[in-house]
Amino acid sequence: MDRHEVDVYNKLSLKIKDQLGLDKSPVAIKLVSNNGNIPEGISKIEGNFRHCEMVQKALQGEIFYSTAKEQQLCNGAGALGLTEPSAGLKSGEMHYSMGKFSSKESAKRTVNAIPKIENIMKAVVYAPLETTPYAPDIVIIICNPQQAMRLSQSMVYTLNDRFVADFAGIQSVCGDAVAGPYNTKRPNITLGCDASRKFADIKPYEVIVGMNSEDIGFVVNALDELNEIKKS
Repeated sequence: MDRHEVDVYNKLSLKIKDQLGLDKSPVAIKLVSNNGNIPEGISKIEGNFRHCEMVQKALQGEIFYSTAKEQQLCNGAGALGLTEPSAGLKSGEMHYSMGKFSSKESAKRTVNAIPKIENIMKAVVYAPLETTPYAPDIVIIICNPQQAMRLSQSMVYTLNDRFVADFAGIQSVCGDAVAGPYNTKRPNITLGCDASRKFADIKPYEVIVGMNSEDIGFVVNALDELNEIKKS
C-alpha cells in the first residue's frame, strides 16, 4: 500500500474518532488466504491469545499477524477461517456442557448459525486503522450504544435500508464482527460474549461494530452530512 492510501486510512480513522467521540482506535483486520501474502514488514505475534484479545492489542497500537497456532481458541480460529470448527462446537456438546443451552440440539442449531469463513485462511493481520500499513478487509469499532446508534444512523443514511443486527452472545468479536460482515458484505452490531468481556476487557457499557472497509468512507461522509443537518 502506498503512502497516499496510508494517509487516507489515517484521515478516515481520525475523522470517525472525532465525529463519534471515540477514545479507542477502530481496528483494521486483514484476512490472508493461503494463496495470499502477509503484508511486508509485519511480524507474527508471540504467544497464544484469543482473537478478541488481539483486537484489544491493536486498539492499543500494536501491529502484527496471527496464524492458527497463535489463536488460543480453536473455535475463534474456526470462525475466522484459520481452521475447521471443532467437533464439540459443531455438535453443540461444548456449549451445552457449559450450561448455556437447555438442550444439545438447541446449542447445535444456534452455534451452526454463527457466521464462519469457509475458506481456510493463512493468517489474520491486526492494526489500528489510523496506522494500518495495509488495506483492511474488516474494520472493528468498539464503542458505547449511543456511538453505535450514530454509526447505524450513518449506515442507514447511506444504504437506505434498515440495520439488521445478528448475534447470539457467543463468538461475538470473531463470528459476529468479522466473519459475518466478511461473508454478507453488510455491517453488524453485536453485544459481546462472556469470553470477550472476561478476557479482552470489553466493558459492560461497550458494544462491537464490524463492517467492511469500503463502508468506512461512506460512514464518515454520512456522519459529516448528518452533523451539518443537525446544525441547520
